[in-house]
Amino acid sequence: MASSLNRKSASSGSRKQPKATRAPKQKTARTKTRSSARVQTARGSSRAKTQTSKRATRAPQASRTLGANRPSSAQSVVPSHTPQVSSVRIGDIERTKRNARVKRRYRRYLVFLGIIAALVSALAIGGVAIYNSSLFTIEEVSIQGVEHLTTEEMQALAGVPVGTTLLRVDAAGIKNSLLRDAWVEDVSVNRIFPNKLEISVTERTVAAIVEVPTQDAKSTQAWAIASDGMWLMPIPKAGTEAASRTSSTIYKDVEETLHIVDVPYGTEAEVGQYCTDANVNNALAVVDGLTTELADRVTSVKATDPESTTLTIKDGPDIVFGTAENIREKERVCLEIMDQHPDGVAYINVRTVDRPTWRAL
Repeated sequence: MASSLNRKSASSGSRKQPKATRAPKQKTARTKTRSSARVQTARGSSRAKTQTSKRATRAPQASRTLGANRPSSAQSVVPSHTPQVSSVRIGDIERTKRNARVKRRYRRYLVFLGIIAALVSALAIGGVAIYNSSLFTIEEVSIQGVEHLTTEEMQALAGVPVGTTLLRVDAAGIKNSLLRDAWVEDVSVNRIFPNKLEISVTERTVAAIVEVPTQDAKSTQAWAIASDGMWLMPIPKAGTEAASRTSSTIYKDVEETLHIVDVPYGTEAEVGQYCTDANVNNALAVVDGLTTELADRVTSVKATDPESTTLTIKDGPDIVFGTAENIREKERVCLEIMDQHPDGVAYINVRTVDRPTWRAL
């Protein structure tokens, strides 16, 4: 028993040994250095967190203070030392080039306008100087197209001042002065440099010589009348002083132009005025409307009244033509009647063209 208990206590003693007390370790210098480093690191980390927290707190306030153009707290903050890169669009480059071209073109345009303005000013000054000078003084006045008016009459009508120049001459005034004459239908005034003025006149032609009764009804006065019905002039009797101052062409017209006779008393004629007498105007319209050989054979027209207007033809009968209506048809009927009676016809009446009458020889 004793043995077993001894063994047991021996085994128990072997298993349970008293804990040895560890001697406290002394801190070395290296250990102290590491410990202080850990402490400083922990302190720095704590300080960094505190500063980061403060920045995060101040960021919204700064963004509200600086405005919308500053980055918000949600955006990344670019460090101050990071270089900023600016971008340029291709459209901006093209727009800049286009603006430069427009400016260059505008400058050239201004230069061009300046040159034109200078030239215009120089020309204006030179033109005024030439206009007021005696350059291009008129030395010759040429009048063309005149047959019934003499050169002296035309020069008096034109009234070109002596010593005037081609630049200062009043061409419009000369034209208006000439148009006041009944013979002048149209006129043009041309400057021929250096010193010639040319006046070209278109005269009215004599359509007939009208035997107008005088106021005492004892005689008649021959008047030249144009085809448009304008009274041209009374024709002086041959051998008088007035006839010596009249163009010889007018007397030639008296001999070759048909006469309108038997004009009723009271018909009035005035130089430069249009005829208002219905009898004379109807006779003129009939003569002017004839187109065949009959027109060349008419020697006179009796203008007693429009309905009884009568044509006297050379080597032929008197033709009662009537009014100036259906002139072509009346003319055709007259020629047919004369062709059908080669021995001659004493009288033809075509006032009613569809029922003509005639009397053969």
